[in-house]
Amino acid sequence: MLDPIRLPPESDEQLLARLRAGERDVFGMLVRRYERELFGYLRRYLGDDDLADDVFQNTFVQVYLKIQQYEPGRPVRPWLYAIATNQAIDALRRRNRRADQRADAVTTSDEDGQPRPLFELLAAPGDGPPESADRAEQRELVRAAVDRLPDLLRQVVILAYFQGLKYRDVADTLGIPVGTVKSRLHAALARLTEDWHAAQEEGQGVRSGVREEG
Repeated sequence: MLDPIRLPPESDEQLLARLRAGERDVFGMLVRRYERELFGYLRRYLGDDDLADDVFQNTFVQVYLKIQQYEPGRPVRPWLYAIATNQAIDALRRRNRRADQRADAVTTSDEDGQPRPLFELLAAPGDGPPESADRAEQRELVRAAVDRLPDLLRQVVILAYFQGLKYRDVADTLGIPVGTVKSRLHAALARLTEDWHAAQEEGQGVRSGVREEG
C-alpha cells in the first residue's frame, strides 16, 4: 500500500489569506505556529511573564479584528511583530504612565550587514574575558545592560539580535526606515559597550580587592 502523499505545510501568508477570506478554523493554527516565538519575544521585551501572556492574547485578538487590513502576500512575520510590539508599548504605557519612560530617537550612521551576536560585538578587540567570568555570567551582564536601554533602542536590539529579524523586517515591524533601524542599533551598541566595559572593570576591581584581603 502506497503511503499517502504529504503536502508541504501552508505558508504563513496562505494561512492569513484564508483567515481573511473567512476561514476561521485556521486561526488556531496561526496562534500555535507563533506561540513560542512571539511569547518569548514579549517576555524578553516586557520582563514580566504575566504581562507578556496578556499582551500575547491581545496581539491575536487584534490579528483577528484587523485581518481585513492585512494585504494578501504581505510578509506575515513582521506584520505580527508590529502588532505585538504596539500592544506591548500600550501595556507599558498603561502600567507606567510616566513621561520619563519615553526615549528619544537617535540618528547616527551604521554599516550594512546582518546582526552579529551581541556577545561578539561587545567584546573589546584583543581583550579576553575575565578569568573567573564564564559565558553565563557574561550573558547576564548583556541582558542587564539591554534592560537599561531607552525603549526605542531596546526595541531594535531585541528584534534584531534576540529574535533574529533582518533589518528590513525590523523596519517593517516598527514602521521606520531601515536607516533608522541601523542608527538605533549603532547607538544601542555604543551604550551597551560602555556598560559592558564598566561592568568588567568593576568586576575586576572586586576580584582584586578579594585577592588583596585574602
